[in-house]
Amino acid sequence: MRHYRRAGLTFDVHDAGPADGDPVVLLHGFPQGASCWRDVVPALHAAGFRTLAPDQRGYSPRARPGATSAYRWRELVDDVLALLDAAEAPRAHVVGHDWGGGVAWVLGATAPDRVRTLAVVSTPHPAAMRGSLLHGQLLRSWYMGLFQVPWLAERLLAPDGRFWSAVRDDLPDDFAAGYAERMRDRAARTAALAWYRAIPAEVTRPSVAVGPVDVPTLYVWGDRDPALGAAAARATRECVRGPYRFEVLAGAGHWIPETRGPELAVLLLEHLGPPGESTAR
Repeated sequence: MRHYRRAGLTFDVHDAGPADGDPVVLLHGFPQGASCWRDVVPALHAAGFRTLAPDQRGYSPRARPGATSAYRWRELVDDVLALLDAAEAPRAHVVGHDWGGGVAWVLGATAPDRVRTLAVVSTPHPAAMRGSLLHGQLLRSWYMGLFQVPWLAERLLAPDGRFWSAVRDDLPDDFAAGYAERMRDRAARTAALAWYRAIPAEVTRPSVAVGPVDVPTLYVWGDRDPALGAAAARATRECVRGPYRFEVLAGAGHWIPETRGPELAVLLLEHLGPPGESTAR
Protein backbone atom coordinates (compact mmCIF):
# COMPACT_ATOMS: atom_id res chain seq x y z
CA MET A 1 0.00 0.00 0.00
CA ARG A 2 1.28 3.43 -0.96
CA HIS A 3 -0.16 6.91 -0.68
CA TYR A 4 -0.39 10.10 -2.67
CA ARG A 5 -1.71 13.54 -1.81
CA ARG A 6 -3.89 16.12 -3.51
CA ALA A 7 -5.49 19.27 -2.12
CA GLY A 8 -4.85 18.26 1.48
CA LEU A 9 -6.22 14.73 1.03
CA THR A 10 -4.22 11.50 1.30
CA PHE A 11 -5.22 8.64 -0.97
CA ASP A 12 -4.36 4.97 -0.49
CA VAL A 13 -3.21 3.27 -3.68
CA HIS A 14 -2.21 -0.31 -4.41
CA ASP A 15 0.88 0.04 -6.63
CA ALA A 16 2.02 -3.39 -7.78
CA GLY A 17 3.57 -5.30 -10.65
CA PRO A 18 6.80 -4.53 -12.56
CA ALA A 19 7.98 -1.06 -11.54
CA ASP A 20 9.04 -0.32 -15.12
CA GLY A 21 5.87 -1.74 -16.70
CA ASP A 22 3.34 0.34 -18.58
CA PRO A 23 0.93 1.67 -15.92
CA VAL A 24 -2.69 0.57 -15.80
CA VAL A 25 -4.97 2.63 -13.54
CA LEU A 26 -7.83 0.59 -12.06
CA LEU A 27 -10.78 2.61 -10.75
CA HIS A 28 -13.34 0.90 -8.53
CA GLY A 29 -16.98 1.80 -8.04
CA PHE A 30 -19.64 1.72 -5.32
CA PRO A 31 -19.38 0.33 -2.68
CA GLN A 32 -16.18 -1.48 -3.56
CA GLY A 33 -12.60 -0.35 -3.14
CA ALA A 34 -9.38 -1.28 -4.91
CA SER A 35 -9.73 -4.88 -3.75
CA CYS A 36 -12.42 -5.46 -6.41
CA TRP A 37 -9.57 -5.96 -8.93
CA ARG A 38 -8.02 -8.84 -6.96
CA ASP A 39 -8.76 -11.45 -9.62
CA VAL A 40 -7.72 -9.17 -12.50
CA VAL A 41 -4.28 -7.87 -11.52
CA PRO A 42 -2.32 -11.17 -11.50
CA ALA A 43 -2.70 -11.57 -15.26
CA LEU A 44 -1.76 -7.93 -15.85
CA HIS A 45 1.38 -8.30 -13.73
CA ALA A 46 2.34 -11.55 -15.45
CA ALA A 47 2.08 -9.75 -18.80
CA GLY A 48 4.44 -7.02 -17.63
CA PHE A 49 2.04 -4.25 -16.62
CA ARG A 50 2.24 -2.12 -13.49
CA THR A 51 -1.14 -1.57 -11.78
CA LEU A 52 -2.22 1.51 -9.85
CA ALA A 53 -5.47 0.83 -7.99
CA PRO A 54 -6.50 3.67 -5.67
CA ASP A 55 -9.17 3.66 -3.02
CA GLN A 56 -10.93 6.65 -4.48
CA ARG A 57 -12.23 9.82 -2.85
CA GLY A 58 -14.46 8.93 0.08
CA TYR A 59 -13.09 5.39 0.25
CA SER A 60 -9.59 6.30 1.44
CA PRO A 61 -10.11 7.24 5.11
CA ARG A 62 -7.86 10.31 4.82
CA ALA A 63 -9.50 11.48 1.58
CA ARG A 64 -13.05 11.88 2.80
CA PRO A 65 -14.17 15.54 2.50
CA GLY A 66 -17.57 16.38 3.95
CA ALA A 67 -19.01 18.67 1.28
CA THR A 68 -21.07 17.01 -1.45
CA SER A 69 -19.56 19.46 -3.95
CA ALA A 70 -16.20 17.75 -3.34
CA TYR A 71 -17.48 14.67 -5.21
CA ARG A 72 -18.22 16.23 -8.58
CA TRP A 73 -16.63 15.04 -11.83
CA ARG A 74 -13.90 17.68 -11.88
CA GLU A 75 -12.59 16.68 -8.47
CA LEU A 76 -12.79 12.95 -9.19
CA VAL A 77 -10.91 13.27 -12.46
CA ASP A 78 -8.28 15.54 -10.96
CA ASP A 79 -7.65 12.90 -8.29
CA VAL A 80 -6.66 10.44 -11.03
CA LEU A 81 -4.47 12.99 -12.78
CA ALA A 82 -2.72 13.63 -9.47
CA LEU A 83 -2.16 9.88 -9.13
CA LEU A 84 -0.50 9.80 -12.56
CA ASP A 85 1.70 12.72 -11.60
CA ALA A 86 2.69 11.05 -8.31
CA ALA A 87 3.52 7.84 -10.18
CA GLU A 88 5.56 9.83 -12.73
CA ALA A 89 3.36 8.45 -15.48
CA PRO A 90 2.74 10.93 -18.30
CA ARG A 91 0.15 8.52 -19.76
CA ALA A 92 -1.58 5.34 -18.63
CA HIS A 93 -4.13 2.77 -19.61
CA VAL A 94 -7.29 3.51 -17.65
CA VAL A 95 -9.82 0.89 -16.56
CA GLY A 96 -12.95 1.64 -14.54
CA HIS A 97 -15.99 -0.17 -13.19
CA ASP A 98 -19.30 1.29 -11.97
CA TRP A 99 -18.56 4.84 -10.70
CA GLY A 100 -14.94 4.23 -11.59
CA GLY A 101 -16.16 3.66 -15.13
CA GLY A 102 -17.84 7.05 -15.06
CA VAL A 103 -14.59 8.68 -13.98
CA ALA A 104 -12.79 6.79 -16.74
CA TRP A 105 -15.22 8.09 -19.40
CA VAL A 106 -14.79 11.68 -18.22
CA LEU A 107 -11.02 11.30 -18.07
CA GLY A 108 -10.91 9.89 -21.59
CA ALA A 109 -13.05 12.73 -22.90
CA THR A 110 -11.34 15.60 -21.08
CA ALA A 111 -7.69 14.49 -20.76
CA PRO A 112 -7.01 12.22 -23.77
CA ASP A 113 -3.34 13.19 -23.71
CA ARG A 114 -3.00 11.28 -20.43
CA VAL A 115 -4.88 8.16 -21.55
CA ARG A 116 -3.27 5.50 -23.76
CA THR A 117 -6.34 3.28 -23.87
CA LEU A 118 -9.67 3.25 -22.09
CA ALA A 119 -11.56 0.21 -20.80
CA VAL A 120 -14.90 0.60 -19.04
CA VAL A 121 -16.75 -2.21 -17.30
CA SER A 122 -20.55 -2.09 -16.89
CA THR A 123 -20.93 1.70 -17.00
CA PRO A 124 -22.21 3.36 -20.21
CA HIS A 125 -20.93 6.72 -21.40
CA PRO A 126 -22.68 9.50 -19.42
CA ALA A 127 -24.39 10.84 -22.56
CA ALA A 128 -25.68 7.34 -23.39
CA MET A 129 -26.92 7.00 -19.83
CA ARG A 130 -28.88 10.25 -20.06
CA GLY A 131 -30.29 9.39 -23.47
CA SER A 132 -31.58 6.03 -22.26
CA LEU A 133 -33.47 7.27 -19.19
CA LEU A 134 -36.82 7.13 -21.00
CA HIS A 135 -35.98 3.73 -22.45
CA GLY A 136 -36.00 1.77 -19.23
CA GLN A 137 -32.90 3.14 -17.52
CA LEU A 138 -34.84 5.46 -15.21
CA LEU A 139 -36.55 2.49 -13.58
CA ARG A 140 -33.25 0.68 -13.19
CA SER A 141 -31.76 3.76 -11.49
CA TRP A 142 -34.51 4.17 -8.88
CA TYR A 143 -32.05 3.74 -6.03
CA MET A 144 -30.19 6.91 -7.04
CA GLY A 145 -33.19 8.92 -5.89
CA LEU A 146 -33.33 7.01 -2.62
CA PHE A 147 -29.65 7.71 -2.03
CA GLN A 148 -30.39 11.45 -1.97
CA VAL A 149 -32.29 11.10 1.33
CA PRO A 150 -30.07 11.91 4.34
CA TRP A 151 -30.01 9.43 7.23
CA LEU A 152 -32.38 6.95 5.54
CA ALA A 153 -29.86 6.01 2.83
CA GLU A 154 -27.10 5.67 5.42
CA ARG A 155 -29.32 3.32 7.43
CA LEU A 156 -30.30 1.17 4.44
CA LEU A 157 -26.67 0.89 3.34
CA ALA A 158 -25.46 -0.32 6.76
CA PRO A 159 -24.32 -3.95 6.68
CA ASP A 160 -27.56 -5.00 8.41
CA GLY A 161 -29.73 -2.74 6.23
CA ARG A 162 -32.14 -3.84 3.53
CA PHE A 163 -30.23 -2.35 0.61
CA TRP A 164 -26.97 -3.95 1.68
CA SER A 165 -28.57 -7.39 1.79
CA ALA A 166 -29.60 -6.94 -1.86
CA VAL A 167 -26.07 -5.91 -2.83
CA ARG A 168 -24.33 -8.80 -1.14
CA ASP A 169 -26.64 -11.41 -2.70
CA ASP A 170 -24.88 -10.93 -6.05
CA LEU A 171 -21.31 -10.73 -4.70
CA PRO A 172 -18.98 -13.56 -3.74
CA ASP A 173 -18.97 -13.87 0.05
CA ASP A 174 -15.37 -12.77 0.60
CA PHE A 175 -15.79 -9.60 -1.44
CA ALA A 176 -19.11 -8.81 0.23
CA ALA A 177 -17.56 -9.23 3.67
CA GLY A 178 -14.72 -6.85 2.85
CA TYR A 179 -17.03 -4.15 1.50
CA ALA A 180 -19.39 -4.57 4.47
CA GLU A 181 -16.53 -4.03 6.88
CA ARG A 182 -15.83 -0.62 5.32
CA MET A 183 -19.52 0.29 5.32
CA ARG A 184 -19.80 -0.31 9.07
CA ASP A 185 -18.32 3.17 9.42
CA ARG A 186 -21.13 5.71 9.00
CA ALA A 187 -18.64 8.32 7.71
CA ALA A 188 -17.61 5.87 4.99
CA ARG A 189 -21.24 5.30 4.01
CA THR A 190 -21.94 9.03 3.82
CA ALA A 191 -18.83 9.61 1.71
CA ALA A 192 -19.78 6.78 -0.68
CA LEU A 193 -23.28 8.22 -1.00
CA ALA A 194 -21.85 11.67 -1.72
CA TRP A 195 -20.94 10.47 -5.22
CA TYR A 196 -24.68 10.06 -5.87
CA ARG A 197 -25.67 13.22 -4.02
CA ALA A 198 -23.42 15.29 -6.29
CA ILE A 199 -25.47 14.23 -9.34
CA PRO A 200 -28.20 16.94 -9.17
CA ALA A 201 -25.65 19.76 -9.19
CA GLU A 202 -23.70 18.05 -11.96
CA VAL A 203 -26.86 17.84 -14.07
CA THR A 204 -27.86 21.49 -13.60
CA ARG A 205 -24.34 23.00 -13.60
CA PRO A 206 -21.83 20.54 -15.11
CA SER A 207 -18.31 20.84 -13.71
CA VAL A 208 -16.89 19.46 -16.97
CA ALA A 209 -18.17 18.99 -20.51
CA VAL A 210 -18.14 15.26 -21.25
CA GLY A 211 -18.01 14.82 -25.01
CA PRO A 212 -17.15 11.87 -27.25
CA VAL A 213 -14.04 9.80 -26.62
CA ASP A 214 -11.28 9.50 -29.22
CA VAL A 215 -8.87 7.11 -27.48
CA PRO A 216 -9.03 3.34 -28.20
CA THR A 217 -11.87 2.03 -26.06
CA LEU A 218 -13.10 -1.33 -24.77
CA TYR A 219 -16.56 -1.49 -23.20
CA VAL A 220 -17.53 -4.65 -21.29
CA TRP A 221 -21.13 -5.15 -20.17
CA GLY A 222 -23.01 -8.03 -18.55
CA ASP A 223 -26.35 -8.87 -20.11
CA ARG A 224 -27.87 -9.56 -16.67
CA ASP A 225 -26.84 -6.25 -15.10
CA PRO A 226 -29.87 -5.12 -13.06
CA ALA A 227 -28.68 -1.52 -12.75
CA LEU A 228 -27.37 -0.66 -16.21
CA GLY A 229 -29.49 -1.79 -19.14
CA ALA A 230 -29.06 -2.69 -22.77
CA ALA A 231 -30.33 0.63 -24.18
CA ALA A 232 -27.50 2.63 -22.61
CA ALA A 233 -24.97 -0.08 -23.39
CA ARG A 234 -25.85 -0.06 -27.10
CA ALA A 235 -25.99 3.75 -27.28
CA THR A 236 -22.45 4.04 -25.94
CA ARG A 237 -21.11 3.20 -29.40
CA GLU A 238 -22.25 6.64 -30.59
CA CYS A 239 -20.12 8.29 -27.90
CA VAL A 240 -16.77 6.87 -29.06
CA ARG A 241 -15.06 8.24 -32.17
CA GLY A 242 -11.85 6.26 -31.79
CA PRO A 243 -11.33 2.50 -32.18
CA TYR A 244 -14.08 0.73 -30.27
CA ARG A 245 -14.76 -2.80 -29.06
CA PHE A 246 -17.97 -3.81 -27.27
CA GLU A 247 -17.98 -7.11 -25.40
CA VAL A 248 -21.13 -8.59 -23.85
CA LEU A 249 -20.57 -11.19 -21.13
CA ALA A 250 -23.48 -13.58 -21.30
CA GLY A 251 -24.99 -14.33 -17.91
CA ALA A 252 -22.89 -11.70 -16.12
CA GLY A 253 -24.46 -9.25 -13.70
CA HIS A 254 -23.07 -5.97 -12.44
CA TRP A 255 -20.09 -7.18 -10.39
CA ILE A 256 -17.92 -8.29 -13.30
CA PRO A 257 -14.48 -7.69 -11.68
CA GLU A 258 -15.43 -9.87 -8.71
CA THR A 259 -17.36 -12.60 -10.53
CA ARG A 260 -15.62 -12.77 -13.92
CA GLY A 261 -12.17 -11.42 -13.05
CA PRO A 262 -9.96 -13.83 -15.05
CA GLU A 263 -12.23 -13.52 -18.09
CA LEU A 264 -12.14 -9.75 -17.82
CA ALA A 265 -8.35 -9.85 -17.57
CA VAL A 266 -8.15 -11.72 -20.88
CA LEU A 267 -10.25 -9.04 -22.58
CA LEU A 268 -8.11 -6.29 -21.06
CA LEU A 269 -4.87 -7.87 -22.23
CA GLU A 270 -6.22 -8.20 -25.76
CA HIS A 271 -7.18 -4.53 -25.63
CA LEU A 272 -3.94 -3.23 -24.09
CA GLY A 273 -1.61 -5.18 -26.34
CA PRO A 274 1.96 -6.11 -25.31
CA PRO A 275 3.60 -3.62 -22.90
CA GLY A 276 5.42 -0.90 -24.79
CA GLU A 277 3.48 -1.26 -28.05
CA SER A 278 0.75 1.12 -26.96
CA THR A 279 3.07 4.01 -26.20
CA ALA A 280 2.65 5.35 -29.73
CA ARG A 281 -1.16 5.45 -29.48
